[in-house]
Amino acid sequence: MKITNVEAIYLRLPVVERRTDSSQDALLIKVTTDAGLIGWGEVDGCPLVTKAVVEAPFSHNLATGLRDLLIGQDPLEISRLWKRMYEGTLYFGREGAAIQAMAGVDLALWDIKGKAFKQPVHRLLGGAFRDSIRVYASNMFQFTPEATANRAKKAVDAGFTAVKFGWEPFGKDPETDLAMLTAIRNAVGDKCDVILDVGLVWDAKTAIRRAKLFEPVNLLWIEEPLHPDNLTGYAHVAGAVDTPIAAGEEECTIAGFDRLMELGKIDLVQIDMTRCGLTQAMQIAARAAARGLKCINHNFTTDVNTAASLHFLAAIPNAFIMEYCVEPSELSRALVRNPIQIKDGIARVPAEPGLGVEPRMDMIEKYALRN
Repeated sequence: MKITNVEAIYLRLPVVERRTDSSQDALLIKVTTDAGLIGWGEVDGCPLVTKAVVEAPFSHNLATGLRDLLIGQDPLEISRLWKRMYEGTLYFGREGAAIQAMAGVDLALWDIKGKAFKQPVHRLLGGAFRDSIRVYASNMFQFTPEATANRAKKAVDAGFTAVKFGWEPFGKDPETDLAMLTAIRNAVGDKCDVILDVGLVWDAKTAIRRAKLFEPVNLLWIEEPLHPDNLTGYAHVAGAVDTPIAAGEEECTIAGFDRLMELGKIDLVQIDMTRCGLTQAMQIAARAAARGLKCINHNFTTDVNTAASLHFLAAIPNAFIMEYCVEPSELSRALVRNPIQIKDGIARVPAEPGLGVEPRMDMIEKYALRN
């Protein structure tokens, strides 16, 4: 079996608000083979930048687009192809968009491998430690405490037992922040877990003060209070507060996560399949387990990411809980023919061959941004 094409398909809603909301567009990766098998992946990054990494023609041996590197290759040799892509993009890669593009291809290759062997991906990753996992409803903060509380109440009414809110307008002043979190806690009650995603807006001393201020809200964790490069600051915060600190969604390499765990001293390791790929994610999870750390996923895009996250969280012993974007974007809610079902705050791991989800062609036609 050989790869015959690699496509990067950019989907975008007609109206994109200027918010830190990655549910408003998506980049799908489609890998086609001469055996008739098609694999689907996804990249959560800057879509047109990542698309260029896939489509760039050969320049020289260390500066080549992924399609050129992959056509004619055996899609089942996933580790070898990861190395081939890494070395072939060395001049412009090694971090960032190039690795994220590789991650999307990696997901598509695992999808093909599962379909070829008629097995769900988690079985090919080594087997499932669980067949279901608890899910939290992941939301953007609304612009008033009342609107935010209504979102939280809606999630609880839908059966979720944990909610997360993040990003703007949060983080500007302690009074407004506390009012937001108090409104959420009052809306969901004491039995529902509340998670805070700060959105990279504080320094270490501010994060420590805020974490102590928010202790009455009883947060399950505080996510990304600092800039991702501030590893020393993360270590200070993690050592000074009782609330667990989570980070990692900007990282896309094993080396980056090693730095975050070793120097940043984070408590929860957050990995996005569409930025790291399953091949790297499994290695990162093993390194986290060796340090006694739990892994969580990052997912604020589509059910392709959700399915990949479920296979990953099933296949590692140190999984904790799964992020599930509940923003009303049609790309998040209706992109695939067989969306992941959440019941009573629990998602079941797909048992179908491959990742277990297939994009709807009508949705691709509706939202694809043509060249």
